[in-house]
Amino acid sequence: MSDQELRQRLELLRIEHRDLDDAIAALMESGGHDQLRAARLKKRKLQLRDRIIVIENQLIPDIIA
Repeated sequence: MSDQELRQRLELLRIEHRDLDDAIAALMESGGHDQLRAARLKKRKLQLRDRIIVIENQLIPDIIA
């Protein structure tokens, strides 16, 4: 993947990550929230964060001091 493709993918993942934040918050605020659904959303959010970190590491070159 080119840097431009990685940056586009990274932006999409960040948007999805923020959307999950909102969904989890809304679920918690609704009172009788579904714990299983909340756990699944949180797990998905963590998976996205891991993928975001991998792409960020690909885009940021290693600097040898």
